[in-house]
Amino acid sequence: MAGSPGSGGAGWVSLSPARLAQAEVVVGDWMLEFACYCLCRHFREGRTAEFRRCRDVAQAVINSLSKIATHQKKTVYLCQLLTRIAKGKRLDCHFENDQRISPLESALSIWTLLEREESKPNKLHEDIHRLIQIQVVAVHMEKGYFKEAAEVLERLFTDLESNKPLRMKLAAIIKSKDPYVPFLQNFSYNLLISKIKSYVELFMKDNETNFLIQAATKQVEAKELGATMLQNETVDVSETKEESNLETNRSCMEEQSITNQSSGDARKPIVRSEQPAECRKTWRCLGLWTKKAAMDTCRRPATEIGSKGVWSGQLG
Repeated sequence: MAGSPGSGGAGWVSLSPARLAQAEVVVGDWMLEFACYCLCRHFREGRTAEFRRCRDVAQAVINSLSKIATHQKKTVYLCQLLTRIAKGKRLDCHFENDQRISPLESALSIWTLLEREESKPNKLHEDIHRLIQIQVVAVHMEKGYFKEAAEVLERLFTDLESNKPLRMKLAAIIKSKDPYVPFLQNFSYNLLISKIKSYVELFMKDNETNFLIQAATKQVEAKELGATMLQNETVDVSETKEESNLETNRSCMEEQSITNQSSGDARKPIVRSEQPAECRKTWRCLGLWTKKAAMDTCRRPATEIGSKGVWSGQLG
């Protein structure tokens, strides 16, 4: 719609309902990518409070989407994956309707979907997939839930021929009821977190061109530049003022010195006792006395000046 009369502005851009709907979709993309980017950053840096805050924001943005577009799937899956991995050792947390499904088991299903969105799955993807499978079993064993661990194993490997060596290894570990065997220590939860952080860094690098990130970065840089310029101007003004004050103080001190010297001369003439004889013959060598004062002294009787007749008859 056009700007209202008297608004003083340039007027609002007129948008049709169709254009506005398209603009909302674009902004939604920016917000989703930005929320996911922040979530990844806080996960990578281990900032728990900030991660929870961004998790809630990302979830709100995802819930606001009428549908998840194809190009949004990878971003949505990654947000869901990180949320589940962060709760990986909390068996009392549930992300599925089936209460038996642990956070890591739910994360495995999300990771499978995420792998499908990758153009070229590599060794990192394979490592993460295997680590999640192992830790799904390991977390149950750490809690002492050996029966549940065996049930989890059956759900993880529905196809008996799928990764048969790993399945047999985990089955043997569950029977031993030892959650601290070297195999589980070598494929630990910390290693899983490290691998996911590596994947997250790749995602962040690919999404640095997000519009909101670039716009916000430029705004921050502009504010920093403005603050720096203001600080420099403040320093320059302070230095100029200080120099002015020093010059003023110096001038005042010089004026006071001249005033004191002049008033002292008026009260008591300075007599230079060790002047050469030839200098005593002229009024110019009588210190701070004026020519008139010297001439007046010459006209005075010697008795008024002094018995020694220092200046009597010597001026002329």
